[in-house]
Amino acid sequence: ILDPFAGSGTTLLAAESIGVKCYGIEAHPFIARIARAKLLYRSDQTDYLKHAAIVREHAVRLRGRVDRYPLLIRKCFSDESLEDLDRLRRAWERYDDNSPSSELVWLTLVSVLRAVSHVGTAPWQYVLPNKRKKGAREPFRAFDLMVQTIAGDMRTMQALVFGQQAALVQSDARTCLGVPSSSVDFVITSPPYANNYDYADATRLEMSFMGEISGWSDLQDAVRRHLVRSCSQHVPEGSVGLDVVLSAPELSPIRKEITEVCTQLSEVRHQHGGRKTYHLMAACYFLDMAKSWIALRRVCKASSLACFVIGDSAPYGVYLPVMRWLGELARAAGFSSYEFEKTRDRNIKWKNRKHRVPLCEGRLWVKG
Repeated sequence: ILDPFAGSGTTLLAAESIGVKCYGIEAHPFIARIARAKLLYRSDQTDYLKHAAIVREHAVRLRGRVDRYPLLIRKCFSDESLEDLDRLRRAWERYDDNSPSSELVWLTLVSVLRAVSHVGTAPWQYVLPNKRKKGAREPFRAFDLMVQTIAGDMRTMQALVFGQQAALVQSDARTCLGVPSSSVDFVITSPPYANNYDYADATRLEMSFMGEISGWSDLQDAVRRHLVRSCSQHVPEGSVGLDVVLSAPELSPIRKEITEVCTQLSEVRHQHGGRKTYHLMAACYFLDMAKSWIALRRVCKASSLACFVIGDSAPYGVYLPVMRWLGELARAAGFSSYEFEKTRDRNIKWKNRKHRVPLCEGRLWVKG
C-alpha cells in the first residue's frame, strides 16, 4: 500500500494493524514528524512512561517564562497556562536524547496545546484569538491525561500488530522518491483539495510554540515550498506566469478546459475584495497533481488500483471539475481507466456561503 499524502499517518497505522507492507509520503515537515512519532508505538511503553515522568518532575521545579513567545502564542494562552507549558517544553528540551521515548513526549506536549488554549483553536485551518471557548484544560493535567492516552494506544496497537512495519518517507508526491519502482499494489489517499486550504497555516500554533517559526511569514520557507500548491498563499501575484504553467506538457489532456477556467478566474477575481490568485492556484494545483500521477505510475504495478478521496471546488463560484480532470491526468500518465463514486453532497446549505455552486465529495478509483 502507498499513501502519497500520508498526513499524520492514519493509513500507515491501519496497514500495520492488518500486517500489510505500507509506504507513506509526507512533505509537510512538522506533520511528518508527528507521523513518525505516532509510528513509535512499537517502542517500550515503560520507557515512555519513565521519560514522561522525568520531564514532568523537572518541569515542576522550573520557573515558567512567557516573554520569549510570539504574539500569536501570547494571545492563545493565559500567562499562567503559558508559564506551565513553557516549563514542560524546557523540561522536554533538557532531557531530549532523540530516543523514541523523547519523541513520544514531544508528541504528548504538541498534542495538548489546543486543549489548553482558552481561545478558538479547534483543529481547523485558522486560530481565532478573539473567540473564547469553555473548558480549557490545565496544562499539567492535560499532559498527564495525554500520557495515559498514548500509553493506552501503545498497549492496544502492540497487541494487534504483527509483521510489516510501515515506512514513512519525508518526500514529495510529485516525485515519490524513496518508494521503489513497480512495488505498489494499492494507493489510498486523500490529497489536498483545490479549495484554498492552507496546510502550512494549520500547524502555525504548534510550530510557533516550539520555536520552529517566529511568525506567519516564515511558513513559506519552512513549509509551503514543500507542498502541492493548493491555496493562493502558495502562488502570490507575480510568483509564476500563468501562460508558462498552462503550457506545461503535463497539462495537455485538459489544457483547453483549464485555460478557459483560469482565464475566467483571472477576470472574476477583480470583482472581489480579496482578489485572490485562484487562477494561478488552479493551474499550479493541476500541474502538481499531474506530476504526482506520473510519479505514481512509476511506483505502481501494472495491476495496481488507486483510490483518491477527493472533492470538487468552485473558487469565486467558478467550477473546477476536479475529479474528471484528475482522472484524465491519471490516464495520460499511463493508468488505464477511472471512475468516480460520490459519497456525499457539499455546499448545499446556502446560508452564509460565498457561492451557490453545488459540490460533492467521494472516491476517485483509478486502475493501473
